[in-house]
Amino acid sequence: MKIFAITLFALLISACTNDNWRTASREPAGLAADPKKNKAAIIEFYAADAFSWRGWFAVHTWIAVKEKNALEYTVYEVVGWRVKRGLPALEEYQTSTPDRYWFGAKPEKILSIHGEKAQRLIPKITAAVKRYPWANEYAVFPGPNSNTFPAWIGLQVPELGLDMPFRAIGSGYADNAK
Repeated sequence: MKIFAITLFALLISACTNDNWRTASREPAGLAADPKKNKAAIIEFYAADAFSWRGWFAVHTWIAVKEKNALEYTVYEVVGWRVKRGLPALEEYQTSTPDRYWFGAKPEKILSIHGEKAQRLIPKITAAVKRYPWANEYAVFPGPNSNTFPAWIGLQVPELGLDMPFRAIGSGYADNAK
């Protein structure tokens, strides 16, 4: 049994295509609307396989919002390595490409809302982001982690109708809000 477990672990690690974070693709996946061409308000939640062997079991999720007529998206995501460097786990940044590969893993949209409804919900998302109770914390399991954050936003803004992926390990931790 021990040999089987070691062999399985070795196979999982050797089968990963994104085992070097320095060289893994961070190119846009072509899923997001070009903000210079699409003037509508947009809300999108993305998921991509977690980095390296963890991608066999889990996904990393993040949120992108674009106000009507904005030239860039605001991306919100939780990243564990930031905490190890003394930074908040929750990161916010501006970009025209919120659909970048997650260190070699192509993302998929798990939620997409455009137009009037998006414009109405963006202020609610922004307010919820400011109230996120674990902005400075990160734990792979059981959470809070990158999947806890979007799940928590979904609980705060139920109009989103967010359905987190099965492999969004840690999303259930959002139910533990302080």
